[in-house]
Amino acid sequence: MLAFNISDTLIRLWNDSGFNSFFVGDGWKSLAMILIACFLLYLGIVKKFEPLLLVGIAFGCLLSNLPMGGMYNQELWTAFMDESSQYYHSYGYILANGGLLDFFYIGVKTSLYPCLIFMGVGAMTDFGPMIANPKSMLMGAGSQLGVFAAFFFAVVLGFTGPEAASIGIIGGADGPTAIFLTSKLAPWLLGPIAIAAYSYMALIPMIQPPFMKMMTTKRERQIVMTQSREVTRTEKIIFPIIVTVFVALLLPSTAPLIGCLMLGNLFRECGVTARLSDTVQNALMNIVTIMLSTSVGATMVGSSFISLDTFKIVVLGVCAFIVSTCGGLLVGKIMCWATKGKINPLIGSAGVSAVPMAARVSQDVGRKFNPTNYLLMHAMGPNVAGVIGSALAAGFLLSVFG
Repeated sequence: MLAFNISDTLIRLWNDSGFNSFFVGDGWKSLAMILIACFLLYLGIVKKFEPLLLVGIAFGCLLSNLPMGGMYNQELWTAFMDESSQYYHSYGYILANGGLLDFFYIGVKTSLYPCLIFMGVGAMTDFGPMIANPKSMLMGAGSQLGVFAAFFFAVVLGFTGPEAASIGIIGGADGPTAIFLTSKLAPWLLGPIAIAAYSYMALIPMIQPPFMKMMTTKRERQIVMTQSREVTRTEKIIFPIIVTVFVALLLPSTAPLIGCLMLGNLFRECGVTARLSDTVQNALMNIVTIMLSTSVGATMVGSSFISLDTFKIVVLGVCAFIVSTCGGLLVGKIMCWATKGKINPLIGSAGVSAVPMAARVSQDVGRKFNPTNYLLMHAMGPNVAGVIGSALAAGFLLSVFG
């Protein structure tokens, strides 16, 4: 009798455990996602692929796929987004029934985190190279080609307009913008889009150089650019104000992103808010990064993440990056021809929004062919223009499909 009770208790403990859940229904998907989370942790910690974000995303994925953990409840957000549900857009419903990561995720749904991240990016960015050479904005614009190319390919593959817009923005190489747009248009795709965006940003030193060499001649890669003019403090202060007013009037839907980006930059440049600039660049940026990464990772629930659509998004994402790189290089070549060899077309690849990694890649490739060349500050022009360009592209897509 005692043996029977012990075995019955053990069976009940097994049936009530999370381990048993792996073998019931779609439980294997949760196990697969835990393995994927461990692989992402390996990439972030060992390979140092965007570790500040990838470690948090991977651990959020790990937590949300632990059976019965209750950290993230996808069914709550399904009801939240269902217009026929009594809980449609009810944050009170989430707060009353959600877990820790559900609370974190509210900052994503409200677009709070991407905007605060943009404020930090603005505080860390020097727009001087772009102000000194306004023509570099054309290369930033050319690098948005991948956004719209991926959008059209996504439509062809059967995605809806809002889904295709969210996938296309991966080509802008701007994680916060991708999260901002996807949370508005296709939040059910947030996990794979965020992973694709940040993974490819980390892989820029591997993705871009082959296409940079393919699209430029050896002679073009050896071009030495002259030093840009010095930008005055007054120009740097006026710039974020003018950009905010103009862009917000042109595309009101992008005002939150551009407004926060330029406010952070104004903190940096005005000279009277050093403490605020330091806080935005460091403490605030770090806190928001933790909440953003873990809550985005939590959306990678096995039941929805493991699908053919995820594979399509990963493929479309890398295609978008490649086309964006080629678009910037193409504009760079045109400008090289128009200026009779005064612009090195390699800096066009920096038009994608990965600041400052893409500019460093332009510098590294250029120095391999001319060790005396110094392209970094020239590449920062199209690089920071790409930040603004990706936000404008997101604002346009949001105004069309939002």
